[in-house]
Amino acid sequence: MDEKTESLRDIFVDVAGEDSVTESQEAGRGSLTDVDEATVDERLGDVVARMRDRYEFHTDLDDASLVALVRAFYEGHGDDDIAADLDVAASAVLEARLDLHLFRESDDDAPFDVAAFRRRVSEGADDAALAATFDRDGETVAHYRRVVAAQTAARRVSHRFQSEFEDVLTDAGLATRHTAALREDGLDEATEDIDSLDSDADISM
Repeated sequence: MDEKTESLRDIFVDVAGEDSVTESQEAGRGSLTDVDEATVDERLGDVVARMRDRYEFHTDLDDASLVALVRAFYEGHGDDDIAADLDVAASAVLEARLDLHLFRESDDDAPFDVAAFRRRVSEGADDAALAATFDRDGETVAHYRRVVAAQTAARRVSHRFQSEFEDVLTDAGLATRHTAALREDGLDEATEDIDSLDSDADISM
């Protein structure tokens, strides 16, 4: 620190007071990190529980594990990392994400025309018909039918539960990955011309 800088510092300390400056800085740091983790988990758990009551979950994970999954998802962790933390297979994380209406862009990376696939699903095509139409095996067809069903369910409630997860984390001052774009992804856009989905829209709380 040169003489001029030191002189300016001394003047600032004389005017503001060193103790008050230090105290203010410490208070500022505390306000960013002083998060009641238990309350955050409780609120996330409430959303998970309401979803479990409303929908038939496919996942075998308990609510505490699902809360941990939600937090990891919004922290930007991939399915493989989340699976390692929860000591489960990555496929179990995918299944749980779909139950919780948490989607990734990669969920739409289908090896066929997704819009056409969704239309055929909406028309009542079974897995055998879908496999024949899109020249895919039964496992692939079943997977994308599951994705379509989860995204349709999320769209029918205007992605309400995803928004609730984000509100909890935002209220707690925790950063969340930006997911708004994923709410209107390729599979959802393909439903815009399907009147039955609009008529089935659920606006109940």
